[in-house]
Amino acid sequence: MNSEIDLLLRKILTDVLGLREGQADDFTSDTGLFGHLPELDSMAVAGLLTEMEDRLDIIIEDDEIDGELLESYGSLLAFAEAKHNGS
Repeated sequence: MNSEIDLLLRKILTDVLGLREGQADDFTSDTGLFGHLPELDSMAVAGLLTEMEDRLDIIIEDDEIDGELLESYGSLLAFAEAKHNGS
């Protein structure tokens, strides 16, 4: 069962990256993001992080952003859930 954060993160990725409807529904924790999705380039990263902050009501600090964060859907989801839960 997908969490509220999981569903919202999939919607954010779809909206920000202009993915085809339902494409993000197939993402697993191992699905590669940066370097694997052509839509997710360095310019799109800023928009993605901004939308995550707005829609998840979180603050993402610059020092929290690294290559591992955007390596896979699972790592991005784990980060979003931890931030949303106040960790």
